[in-house]
Amino acid sequence: MTRAFAVPAAEPATAIAHFLAELGVTTDVADVHADLTAGVPDLVVVDSRGEAAWAQGHLPDAVHLPTARIAEQAARVVPAGTRVVTYCWGPGCDGATRAALAFARLGYPVKRMRGGYEYWVREGLPVVTATGSTRRPVDDLTAPRAAVGCDC
Repeated sequence: MTRAFAVPAAEPATAIAHFLAELGVTTDVADVHADLTAGVPDLVVVDSRGEAAWAQGHLPDAVHLPTARIAEQAARVVPAGTRVVTYCWGPGCDGATRAALAFARLGYPVKRMRGGYEYWVREGLPVVTATGSTRRPVDDLTAPRAAVGCDC
């Protein structure tokens, strides 16, 4: 007996709706990096972590707006209609999800960056710290050493 299909797979139409909905609210580190590198207009990446986390390191060109301040400060920091990508520490943290929910409630088109800061760093992408821009070696459990992202 197969374990992967012990519960039968959803009908294709159900699977399509599910996966489209998932991709409608999430994005990944490689796609965010590609968009930032290309200078995609009307895109703001929001770091929703606290002050100490921001100081430890953050994505280049990210805006720092902790989740608790989004409702009162978003309109001053992020122009209306701008597409927003939120991130927090990593996959074990719901901060980016709460931040994305706060932006959605304010009417912004928003996605959460899956993997957060952790996977950005593990994929060897640049981060900004108090001493400048830096990169860590690629963790080959998250990305190939010779390329940015998984090429999928």
